[in-house]
Amino acid sequence: MDTQTILKKYRTVAIVGLSPKPDRASHRVASSLQKCGYRIVPVRPGGGEILGEKVYGSLTEIPFPVDIVDVFRQSETVGPIADEAIAIGAKVLWLQEGVTNPDAEERARAEGLTVLSDLCILKECHRAGVL
Repeated sequence: MDTQTILKKYRTVAIVGLSPKPDRASHRVASSLQKCGYRIVPVRPGGGEILGEKVYGSLTEIPFPVDIVDVFRQSETVGPIADEAIAIGAKVLWLQEGVTNPDAEERARAEGLTVLSDLCILKECHRAGVL
């Protein structure tokens, strides 16, 4: 499935590593997605709220379906995140620019997830004309 189809079809995005700091890339991306009608789900330790949304400590704590798991974490931390994405039945594992983990990506693909790595979801939204 190409990025344009993914971005038009799937609208709930769990953002792993979403920062509460407005100057961080993850915050800017989440804010832009939210303003364009995507449901964002912050995932990071500590709880609270970011951009008016409840923060979950892990993907498995989210009590509703998630379409896309967008990862703003270091490449070496992706393995357990991919496993959680598989466990919750996510459709897409999206690794932001600079993030790759071939082993985790292969596991996710083997379980039927579409995997995109080293790619900014916001730039792809602009390219696809969905923002």
